[in-house]
Amino acid sequence: MGSATSKQGGEGGGDGSGADVQKNDGKAVYDVYGRRIDSEAEGNESKCPVDHAKYRALGGLDPRNQMPKEPNQQPAPGQRVPLSVSRSWSTIPKSGTDGTWLYPSPQMFFNALQRKGKAEGVEEGDMDSVVYVHNTMNEATWQEVQRWEAMHKDTCREPKLQRFRGRPDDLTPRARFWKLLGYEPPFDRHDWYVDRCGEVVRYVIDFYFDESKAGSPDAFLLDVRPGLDSIGNTMDRIRMTMREAAGSLQGNTEENQPVPATQTEAPGRAQMQAAKPSSCPMSSQSRVN
Repeated sequence: MGSATSKQGGEGGGDGSGADVQKNDGKAVYDVYGRRIDSEAEGNESKCPVDHAKYRALGGLDPRNQMPKEPNQQPAPGQRVPLSVSRSWSTIPKSGTDGTWLYPSPQMFFNALQRKGKAEGVEEGDMDSVVYVHNTMNEATWQEVQRWEAMHKDTCREPKLQRFRGRPDDLTPRARFWKLLGYEPPFDRHDWYVDRCGEVVRYVIDFYFDESKAGSPDAFLLDVRPGLDSIGNTMDRIRMTMREAAGSLQGNTEENQPVPATQTEAPGRAQMQAAKPSSCPMSSQSRVN
């Protein structure tokens, strides 16, 4: 889109679209669909595909999260069972605001699946569990991003998530490599754009699922790392590899502990345990390489 602050590429230029680490003016705010919705976009509607008139008709933007105050919470055509319209706040800081990202309700999630043509085989009764898993995986992803961002705490103590993009049909170079070796590919891929106090850095996330552990938190595994878009990102990946290798030599230290599958008081604040399944290339000691 015309007003975006970052280009979109593969893990290391996989689709040839160039670097993703750019200076951010601090004003860009995106919704969960990757559309810019801040005041600059509002005043330059010709540059942004967002239907601002529709947003205003829905009651404007909520200043806490820059999302429409009245999102689509209506039942989908043909829906047989009422779904909850309750939404949960994440712990993920949102760039351009003082708040955090707001998760979709089961009704919103179901509507999104219908809109994308991905609702086949999905029952209304599944949605609470689907939303729970979705929120839990996002919380775990952000905690993994924070591990990487901790290497920059001297220059940025509060990184925030600017926006994200789902790319389930685009294998990263690493996932493509493991697939060639006979491993199952990830079931999903996201690119997350993190505002590092004015610098936008793209992270690549591969989501794996171990069928043999279906129904358990251990079934979901995350592979989170900065995209190979810059020398800085490349150096971060080298530093993290060396740090985890040093941790392995010293024993099972905090640096290379498997991510625990624990549940805190708030729903969705669980992490995934990266244990090695037979169909996944990630091991418990190399969850983020």
